[in-house]
Amino acid sequence: MRWFHSLAAAAAVATLAPAIAAAQTKIDFFFPVPVDGKLAKELQRLTKVYNDSQKDVAVTPVYAGNYDDAKLKAQAAAAAGKPPAVALMSANYILDLKIAGDIISLEPMLKAEGTTREKFLSDFWPALHANATVDGELYGIPYQNSTPLLYYNKDQFKEVGLDPEKPPQTWAELVADAKKLTKDGRWGFQLAGGYDYIGWLMQTLVMTNGGRFFNEEYGGEVYYDTASTLGAAQFVEDLVFKHKVMQQGVLDGGAVSTNFLAGKVSMMLLSTGSLSFIRENMKSAYGVGFVPKNVRNAVPIGGGSLVMFKGLSEEQKQAGWKFMKWLTTAETLGGWSRFTGYFAPRKSSYDLPEMKDFIAKNPDAKVALDQLPYAKPWTATYQTVAVRKALDDEMQAVLNGKKKAPQAVKDAQKAADALLKPYDDQTALKLP
Repeated sequence: MRWFHSLAAAAAVATLAPAIAAAQTKIDFFFPVPVDGKLAKELQRLTKVYNDSQKDVAVTPVYAGNYDDAKLKAQAAAAAGKPPAVALMSANYILDLKIAGDIISLEPMLKAEGTTREKFLSDFWPALHANATVDGELYGIPYQNSTPLLYYNKDQFKEVGLDPEKPPQTWAELVADAKKLTKDGRWGFQLAGGYDYIGWLMQTLVMTNGGRFFNEEYGGEVYYDTASTLGAAQFVEDLVFKHKVMQQGVLDGGAVSTNFLAGKVSMMLLSTGSLSFIRENMKSAYGVGFVPKNVRNAVPIGGGSLVMFKGLSEEQKQAGWKFMKWLTTAETLGGWSRFTGYFAPRKSSYDLPEMKDFIAKNPDAKVALDQLPYAKPWTATYQTVAVRKALDDEMQAVLNGKKKAPQAVKDAQKAADALLKPYDDQTALKLP
């Protein structure tokens, strides 16, 4: 009867095999690629490294387009009953996603590990905390972060008699330098005008003009029709039509960086997330500086944070949390920073020997860190994308010469107020 026992044992193993295989939790990781570089392939590589490092979790990476596309696709997947356990969302979407009930609080995971939000965030740069929390709870973990930077061509600075080690510090200096640099079919300055990018850069200009772009304490107010925003919008209009140092029309980030690399633009305002791409492809000597100011130094935080969508099983939540923690170790974040140009959101990443060596060899990577004392949260409101687009549309009309700045900011405010009204009616205007 030995053969019978052998068959029985084999059958038991065969029956057990699916159970063993099923013990591995499968989850999806949705991510966008909003800036230059081979970021999608690198995130796929990182996911494979994680999958190969352990047997409990199997992560499927899903490239979902730009930040706006990734938000829509993640929401659609969740609505279809297949929510991503980890999604890299634009950092300023977290408030809106929480209001909509699309994402879940990460506080239970912290509590299960016997830690608190304060302890968990203590290693992350203070400027990042606001966009990661809503109503005193952690909803996102900073993963890739940026500030705008001023990139400039040092060789072209020398050519027109400007000091290549002294980029413009103020709007007035920017205009003066750009006028000298604009010649022979070359533009002195350019900023990205595509959707999302122009809104982020407008927040930058408004802040450097002394203003507040939105109410950081309440998701129902933006400040488009104000003196500081009007001044910023007028400055952009004047760069094109009065000073004639910037090309008319809407150029997306890729077009701006291509022109800069080709020597057709001498200075540009773009994300630090483009830094590695510029470093690898720029043939001329270049420099990186603070965003020029009119009233004060200031920059908004940009980039993305990791969130967890609702509708997950408990096993998927735990699997997603494990992957999130691995993605946000000091070592992983440091490597991602060196690869992309984003600054690492963990302070401890910069204590690692390989990071110290990298900064020593690439001092341009330190400029974003130097701007952090002046950094503020990124615009986060109810219906963030639509409210941002209200200004994007108007500024694109300004860049195309179809509308003047004073009318543009008024129309942007009117459109934004209409979008915010349902939220305002249920919160600030809901009276006893």
